[in-house]
Amino acid sequence: MLSEEMISRLVLEIKRFLLADAMLLSRASDEQLMRRIADVADHKLGNVSLSPQERSRVVRLVFSSIRGLGILDEILADDSITEVMINGPDHIFVEHAGRLYRLNKKFDNERQLEDIIQKIVGKAGKEVNQANPIVDTRLPDGSRVNVVLPPVSLSGPIVTIRKFSKTPMTVEMLLKYGSLTREAAAFLEKLVRAKYNIFISGGTGSGKTTFLNALSQYIPKDERVITIEDSAELRLNGIPNLVSLEARNANVEGEGEISIRDLIRTALRMRPDRIIVGEVRGKEAIDMLQAMNTGHDGSLSTGHANSPGDMISRLETMVLMGMDLPLSAIQRQIASGVDILVHLGRLRDKSRKVLSVEEIAGCENGTVIRNVLYRFQETGMKNERIAGKWVKENEMKNREKLLAAGYQTERICGGRN
Repeated sequence: MLSEEMISRLVLEIKRFLLADAMLLSRASDEQLMRRIADVADHKLGNVSLSPQERSRVVRLVFSSIRGLGILDEILADDSITEVMINGPDHIFVEHAGRLYRLNKKFDNERQLEDIIQKIVGKAGKEVNQANPIVDTRLPDGSRVNVVLPPVSLSGPIVTIRKFSKTPMTVEMLLKYGSLTREAAAFLEKLVRAKYNIFISGGTGSGKTTFLNALSQYIPKDERVITIEDSAELRLNGIPNLVSLEARNANVEGEGEISIRDLIRTALRMRPDRIIVGEVRGKEAIDMLQAMNTGHDGSLSTGHANSPGDMISRLETMVLMGMDLPLSAIQRQIASGVDILVHLGRLRDKSRKVLSVEEIAGCENGTVIRNVLYRFQETGMKNERIAGKWVKENEMKNREKLLAAGYQTERICGGRN
């Protein structure tokens, strides 16, 4: 079995031979190019002992390096990998099952990595260079890509790719992974169907977007849903009347920007039943809250925070970025706009769980009141994994939307309809 270094050397040798025939590369179809690569490989590899699988892999890698993304195609084809981190041409890390591993692979040189970056960015109609060294884009399959180039990056070109699963996440899958209990899932289903405004918080990599995607399966199919994102990540399935909007950065002349705020205002004129903002990061928070407070119930959104309390504080700060209001007025906006706060966490064993479900119960004495409904409680370790249980702490206070939706129950919080 050949080493990765030997395979890389063979791929580079065949590629250099083919690059000498510029006309072939420009005019040949993908099928013709593959046949030509196979012919050259047979010639070049005549004295090299290769298994049929290794030969086929060499041919695929050569094709990818010319028409595709080189070794990155092979990495992205692995469905078990959820994130790819490239720190210059020699250091490639991946996330698999919540843990980071360094791959025994590398790009030929920095120029090859830069060429691949330009292919990725160019396909999305964007540009990245020394004058504009940071860009967010996505692959054709929807995977999110962040690129940082020198001189901002001191380690060479940096690429981070957040892959999307080919199989959309469902609540049943979250139950299987132990991210929440069936009782809590049934309660959240009622909240979504009853059009409570739900905000999902958590740290980086805690699964906020994944969880939002899963919750969306409870949205009635006859509703008109508008999604708004900075970079398209949401995958809402089974909603026929779905409109997806994506923000746009300004061009190199500083013109043409379309912000999240612009899109929220536009969405309000599109007769939405629900507005879903993929992630709130800044001054668009005031527009989102105003939408929630003006009859657009059932809205969902996410935000970065390390705890539910931090999320409330961050929302206050983000609103101040967009509008100069007294803090008490902002707190009233949050308390009347956001109904439910779901906080997610990534634990030390790399598992992702719903850590709490809280009700925003009003505003009193300069504080947004939070009523904890469910909380995850650790009980120890089992098979090197964190064990625990979800404890129901309090009953829900604001039940009007649930009752209006037809849920007649004495104990709505987690109860059976």
